[in-house]
Amino acid sequence: QTKTGIALLYDEVSKNAYDIRLKLTKEVLTIQKQDVVCVSGSDHSANHRTVTLHRQSVGGLGLSIKGGAEHKVPVVISRIFKEQAADQTGMLFIGDAIIQVNGINVENATHEEVVHLLRNAGDEVTITVQYLRQAPSFLRLPLGSPGPSSDHSSGASSPLFDSGLHLNGNSTNTASSSPSSPIANEPKYEKRWIDTLSFPLSMARISRYKADTDKLRSNAFEVLALDGVSTGILQFYTAQESADWLRAISTNISDLTLQNMKSANKCSSPSKQVIHMGWVNEKLEGTDSSQLYKFKFLALKGSSFYIFSTPPVSTVDWVRAEKVYNLCEVLFKIHKLWLAVDCWLQANLYLGVHQDFDLEDQRPYCFSVMVGHGKSHYFNVELGSELAVWEKSFQRAIFLEVQRTGSKTYMCSWQGDTLCFTIDFALGFTCFDNKTKNVLWRFKFSQLKGSSDDGKTRVKLHFQNLDTKQIETKELEFQDLTAVLHCIHSFIAAKVASLDPVFIDSQSIARKYVWSN
Repeated sequence: QTKTGIALLYDEVSKNAYDIRLKLTKEVLTIQKQDVVCVSGSDHSANHRTVTLHRQSVGGLGLSIKGGAEHKVPVVISRIFKEQAADQTGMLFIGDAIIQVNGINVENATHEEVVHLLRNAGDEVTITVQYLRQAPSFLRLPLGSPGPSSDHSSGASSPLFDSGLHLNGNSTNTASSSPSSPIANEPKYEKRWIDTLSFPLSMARISRYKADTDKLRSNAFEVLALDGVSTGILQFYTAQESADWLRAISTNISDLTLQNMKSANKCSSPSKQVIHMGWVNEKLEGTDSSQLYKFKFLALKGSSFYIFSTPPVSTVDWVRAEKVYNLCEVLFKIHKLWLAVDCWLQANLYLGVHQDFDLEDQRPYCFSVMVGHGKSHYFNVELGSELAVWEKSFQRAIFLEVQRTGSKTYMCSWQGDTLCFTIDFALGFTCFDNKTKNVLWRFKFSQLKGSSDDGKTRVKLHFQNLDTKQIETKELEFQDLTAVLHCIHSFIAAKVASLDPVFIDSQSIARKYVWSN
């Protein structure tokens, strides 16, 4: 289904915003701009039109103008009055920039200079116009011409003076002038929305933040295609409109990503299936209070968690990941889920607040993936619904990998002896001698009652003896203690999920606090 609507395209260089129309289909977001096109008659260019107006005793030229060189914009037609001179020509439109008046160039003229020319041009006024496709929004030009004004652009007054009826001038003809009407063989023109830019949504990404800051744009965001081309800043008139468009575009991107995943999975073995993938923002290491983030593309596939700078679009791209981690050895953790007091609160998209600990970062919807050797990656997503999907996807990917793997064995040591420590989905924990393979001890998952570690290499595991009910402590030393602890967590969580899936779902932080309208 196609979604359309009026928005503004903000130019960060000129600081102006221009009226545009958005057209959203399943696969493409199109930006349309208004233009005047020739629909019949001679094949003349619609770029410049020369029109002769016959001033009427009542209504004068039948138009109003705004702008001028003092405002760094051309003088444009801001209103056309129905059934009066300008309207009767069928060749003039709101948004037309006046280029010439009776052969005099007025492209660099001030507002008052053009008013003076039009008032004193006589009963027959010939003007040359060109439609201004990028009329700054501060002109407040109605998007429809003639007829009812748009609900958006005409809704607020412009700071610029709108010269209207006083353009009548002093006609020397006391009788009504003959109406300005189109000649039969003259070309016919219409104002239409014309496609100017189209952005494929497959693997596209959205950003609501101002560049290199943690500041949300007010009722605005940009869409970036796979090749990095940006729509520019899309601004909306209300928070609800912005939220609706953000959700609609995000949904289409997610649907296309799901299609790509299904296509890739058809050619992959069951152990190499893609569980989830998508764009996130990663906080750069060592950044100061400016909290710089960079786009990253994450993927959960088979036994691995991938971090890419650009999405993998072919089979060979999977070997080009920046980082690859074993899913059994990572720990997913939600850090922030809260609503800032801004326009998104008004939209009622998400509710609830959760925060594990105090962070300087001001972005909501944050999670980290802790990896081996105590390192971690810190990510942020644009929507609370995306956070919930990532939480669920990590759980599913890790649980599937645990069940596929069945067991993981790590080399460890204690008191000079080289040992092997095995985490087994069916049996629990087993420790045996690396040389003789003799089992030193074995405990079920349910017997693990606690643990403590030194944050470096050593861990103490506290098990309850089923016969004596006493706690037995086993101390081991690992080269990468963090990976082992994460693996223990993954196996226990997967075991609990296999026995009580409802319990795991009830522990979801994001899904507990995030639900849509």
